Amino acid sequence: MSRITYFAVLPFTRNDDGNLIALDGAEAPSATAARARASWIARTHGGAVAFSRTGDPAIGEFDDAEILAKVGDVPADLAEFTGG
Repeated sequence: MSRITYFAVLPFTRNDDGNLIALDGAEAPSATAARARASWIARTHGGAVAFSRTGDPAIGEFDDAEILAKVGDVPADLAEFTGG
């Protein structure tokens, strides 16, 4: 079993009805880079979440996401978006 950690950033914006929606996420090379990217993205989209997930991609098993940073306007419950 080979466990690895992925770092990602997920931007959020509001649609015409005012509801928060997730945009396409992106991987980051490290936790520090994910936090910095979330701060930068939040300035243009309204909000972003930086998170990590650790697991074994060969068998598709991952631990719950660890939230590294929430910046700006993001949903209170992120489990639906981060996989945990």
